Amino acid sequence: MCSEFVGHRPPVLPDRNLGMELVRATEAASIRGFKYVGKGDKNAADGAAVDAMRQFLNTVEFNGTIVIGEGEKDNAPMLFNGERVGTGNGPKVDIAVDPIDGTSLTAAGRQNALSVIAVSDAGTMLDASEVFYMDKLVAGPEGIGVVDIRKPIAENIRAIAKAGGKAIEDVVVAVLDRPRHEQLINDIRATGAGTRLLLDGDVAGGIQAARYGSRIDLCVGIGGSPEGIVTTCAVKGLGGIVQGILKPRDETERQRALAAGLKLDHVYEMDEMVASNNTLFVATGVTDGGLVRGVRRKGPVILTHSVVIRGVSGTIRYVEAEHVAERWL
Repeated sequence: MCSEFVGHRPPVLPDRNLGMELVRATEAASIRGFKYVGKGDKNAADGAAVDAMRQFLNTVEFNGTIVIGEGEKDNAPMLFNGERVGTGNGPKVDIAVDPIDGTSLTAAGRQNALSVIAVSDAGTMLDASEVFYMDKLVAGPEGIGVVDIRKPIAENIRAIAKAGGKAIEDVVVAVLDRPRHEQLINDIRATGAGTRLLLDGDVAGGIQAARYGSRIDLCVGIGGSPEGIVTTCAVKGLGGIVQGILKPRDETERQRALAAGLKLDHVYEMDEMVASNNTLFVATGVTDGGLVRGVRRKGPVILTHSVVIRGVSGTIRYVEAEHVAERWL
């Protein structure tokens, strides 16, 4: 790694091998969750994925602290905020996990359910767990210095169209399909731009917005604050832009946020959400989606499809794996 850092001592983590080790954990979570695709039981899917991910994480040579966990958000039994994972040896890291981003998608058999792990240097990942929601804007490299979450959506659409050299009618904006976004969706369509309405899983939508050559140009709207941090770890490696504003649901949540030192009515830029470029984002598909394919069973093997995005090198790798089915089922 030393050649990738100039003029100062490099941090110890995360290295290339760590990314591949973490894929084992997301593969395991996806395979276990796959059993419940379309079965209508999101809690069973989530529980199976949590157990599998935790088991594999504890074999990895690192000293990890979960900053964004599954337990506190979804009342799952493991992988809670503050839990220590890994062997305790090797690099110290902050970790964000979502064994299944899109449990409702999994239960319904819909697209874009992922198993996700994001990692950064220890002490660099914002703990925004006191506030459930965050208003987010994500775009690719062409959006840097061009779009801003403080501007009206119509202005941002015109700006991204000009920066990308395309007509407004060709711009596509991803938004979670929620009643709270009714006016936002109307405003997007009023410009002539199109929408990609996400049933769930705005991590995948954000990454698609930041990727070169993607059909999605922007991802906007209010979603989970943990997902904003996870997305930032990925976009660090894609060269794009993420901005976020925390949105407390009530006065109690607002007071908890202030007590935790979080900034309200403030635009969090990428380096405030993840104060390191030395990041890893790893995801394996549970169901098919625009980012990765879902788990498949073909005779004696289970097929998985994963992506690894490394922030420090700006590298995206796809990993296809075959697993002997009888050892999993």
